[in-house]
Amino acid sequence: MKTTGQGIRIHAQDLERVRKTCAPYTVPVVRKSERLSAILDQVGLEGSVDVAALAVALGVSGATIRRDLQTLSRNQLLVRTHGGALSNQAGDEKPTRVKAILRQAEKRTIGRAAAAFVEEGAVVGMTGGTTALELSRALAQRRGITVVTNAINIAAELVGHAGVRLVLIGGLARSSYELVGPAAEAMLANYHLDVAFIGVDGLTPEEGCTTYDEMEAQTDLAFLRRARRSVVIADSSKIGRVTFARISRLSDITDIVTDRNAHPDQLESLERAGVRVTIV
Repeated sequence: MKTTGQGIRIHAQDLERVRKTCAPYTVPVVRKSERLSAILDQVGLEGSVDVAALAVALGVSGATIRRDLQTLSRNQLLVRTHGGALSNQAGDEKPTRVKAILRQAEKRTIGRAAAAFVEEGAVVGMTGGTTALELSRALAQRRGITVVTNAINIAAELVGHAGVRLVLIGGLARSSYELVGPAAEAMLANYHLDVAFIGVDGLTPEEGCTTYDEMEAQTDLAFLRRARRSVVIADSSKIGRVTFARISRLSDITDIVTDRNAHPDQLESLERAGVRVTIV
């Protein structure tokens, strides 16, 4: 057991648990955005965080952690408590503003790797999501490609780039910035895609690709059905999870791009199901 400068007593096993949870972000973590991401990751995994334990794991002072928690609380990303904070999103879909700062480095790496799947002159379908947004940034300087998307934020990222022909699919707007529903699916039926990239909230061999919203799932499936090659881009936190609405069976997917933090057994089971898995 260890006693901090604030008089808070921490069990050694608690410190070890936090160190493991925050492993991708352990010392040295300098930038505030990285600390906020690490804190939200632990809140998502454990449901709560402790100031003293986080300070040890992230190599900063307790005062710094308390300021970080206050920042996240002001933005309604967690609930402050005495000595720590609690999740306010347990079991539900996280708001896009939360997703945007979770696992940023992994999503950026996945997006850059997925961009290598896009050949010159290709017609690319892209659904929404924070990993897809990183892919769009990787594609922004390409020339001679067409991007068909139902995501307002992805369209905003790509509009005005001379080398990218942009098609925005219309529909009912969700908080994820995606336009979904029958109107979107009807418009998609007019296009042929060389490759479609979709984001997911869950991915398993048994249940395939899943998400939180049924209407979004149907629009995602429409993208897959219009493409010759279908690619799931998902960070490792989505592997092994099942959420409310099925997008497609795994047999509808040709490729998965994910990060190296995914459990090897889970990746092997996906490969045994016949999907090409790219680990970055």
